[in-house]
Amino acid sequence: MSSPEHQGRAETAFVIVTGMSGAGRSTAAKALEDLGWFVIDNLPPGLLFAMAEEAGRVKLAADKVAAVVDVRSLAFTTDLNAAIEELEGRGVRVRVVFLEASDEELVRRFENVRRPHPLQGEGRLVDGIARERGILREVRANADLVIDTSAHNVHELRNKIVAYFGGDNRPGLRVNVVSFGFKYGLPVDADLVVDCRFLPNPHWVPDLRPMNGLDAPVRDYVLGQAGAKEFLDAYEEAFKIVAAGYSREGKSYATLAVGCTGGKHRSVAMAEQLGGRLRDRGMEVQVSHRDVGRE
Repeated sequence: MSSPEHQGRAETAFVIVTGMSGAGRSTAAKALEDLGWFVIDNLPPGLLFAMAEEAGRVKLAADKVAAVVDVRSLAFTTDLNAAIEELEGRGVRVRVVFLEASDEELVRRFENVRRPHPLQGEGRLVDGIARERGILREVRANADLVIDTSAHNVHELRNKIVAYFGGDNRPGLRVNVVSFGFKYGLPVDADLVVDCRFLPNPHWVPDLRPMNGLDAPVRDYVLGQAGAKEFLDAYEEAFKIVAAGYSREGKSYATLAVGCTGGKHRSVAMAEQLGGRLRDRGMEVQVSHRDVGRE
């Protein structure tokens, strides 16, 4: 992409969408397409560089290009890593988006559409999922953005893609702050986890129990506890250092998970506060609450 005919053109944004079969790759691709991205689905990894070259050569309004690749090639990981290295060696900034979902949710989705998993062969559906998860382990570990779609319908996944890529011309780290309950498990797409269980639980205050952390009485109760403000102050300063490091390393997205026991009171209030503080520092922040209403 650095040949003379490309000089003077805006740098192409190049995104690879991959992940578990059934986790929502097609939905993500359609959302990017609706945002004006030039998207090619089911592209073999070996053709990624040729696609990038062609996108830069012809006038496709292709300053934003996305390729959806899957695991059906036996040499998937090797081919994908080689393609990314070739692209970055030619000066193309590549970001990898990995779509994830729990085994239980993937089984449910495949059973609903009555389709076999592409890697199950003569085995069971769960065998295909396990095989794919093993092949993709390295890709997931190196992805720039991991999105867990287990609890998302197609509309919610589309909204996430729009939130991450809708204003892609804006510089800086994008932060997703999500509250959660430890009793429901860690968010698998979290880069950093904050534990708020050191604070007294509003669940044990009868008047506060039916409310959640978005309600003013719960928020005031949580923030009024010893250590709450000090924790927020310290973490805000720590995350400033982390965010600067992420930016130096070329990481565009970070998911910060804030947890308490049930994901209803403390984590919600603290997530809102952290999100607001990071916005005040000029960061682009989205706050969501995974487990509110789940009890």
